[in-house]
Amino acid sequence: MTIKALVSIIVGFLLLVKAADWLVSASCSLARRLGIEDMIIGLTVVAFGTSMPEFMVNILSSLNGSSDIAIGNVLGSNICNILLILGLSALLFPLPVAKDTVIAEIPFSLTAALLLAFLVKFSFFQISFQNTNINGSQNILNAEDGILLLCFFLMFMAYIFFIAREKNESEILPDEIPLKKSVLMLITSLFGLYLGGEWVVRGAVEIARNMGLSESLIALTIVAIGTSLPELFTSVTAAAKGRTDLAVGNIVGSNIFNILWILGVSSLIRPLEFNLSSDFDMIMTVFASTLLLLALVLGRKMEIQRRDGLIFVSTYIWYIYRIILRG
Repeated sequence: MTIKALVSIIVGFLLLVKAADWLVSASCSLARRLGIEDMIIGLTVVAFGTSMPEFMVNILSSLNGSSDIAIGNVLGSNICNILLILGLSALLFPLPVAKDTVIAEIPFSLTAALLLAFLVKFSFFQISFQNTNINGSQNILNAEDGILLLCFFLMFMAYIFFIAREKNESEILPDEIPLKKSVLMLITSLFGLYLGGEWVVRGAVEIARNMGLSESLIALTIVAIGTSLPELFTSVTAAAKGRTDLAVGNIVGSNIFNILWILGVSSLIRPLEFNLSSDFDMIMTVFASTLLLLALVLGRKMEIQRRDGLIFVSTYIWYIYRIILRG
């Protein structure tokens, strides 16, 4: 039943968000007890924890053989992050962006999107001669491609550590929690992440089947927007508090994590089949990052202005319209 599946997705999203929050809190507390620096915790535990909703949905989709959901979740989330979330944030508050973000992190995000497109269409590896099926309708992101994505991810993490040490910055971390409570929260959060991810994937597959829609469409819309909710709350809240670079950095970092880390790991579990219809979504992923970079480079100030936000949101509405027509 479609209503039951929709409820499953909504409850799954809520569980994913809450479980990810508990995972971050518990892991930070345990890491502090082990004497790990706050900066290291912020760059690892917090960063990975906030990407857990997308990660769990992709891992379970890969295990279930639902490549369309795994791919649509990442591409849809990246498009949503820039065009919808940054667009809405900019409509509310103009977003000045730090120089490092403009000259390094946003170009790296664009590079990650281009790398993904290249690997899917023209892999480096000999095994990737299998990347096209018999009728030429699909391309595959295989394990070797996944390893290359993860290598680029390690390069990005090394850059982030270097920048953080140079600036002597650290994240604002949750307060320390009693040991027993931390362990209980950690175990509960891991179970919650699995359960929430399972409900989202099952619900998405059921809705697609019952309504005669493609799994890709459900993943690019409902699943992608749902797994992007943490980024939405973080970015709008940060912008409202005047921490605009955090709002943009959160989105850019999330997009890099999604492509390099999440798709990298997902393709190690099982090769991901990209349908030809995914070409348009990959183009939009590259276009969104390019649009963000151009808005900052061509503008008078290094900021995302309200007019840019309007362009972003309008483009996202057009994109959703196009993929709904596609089915």
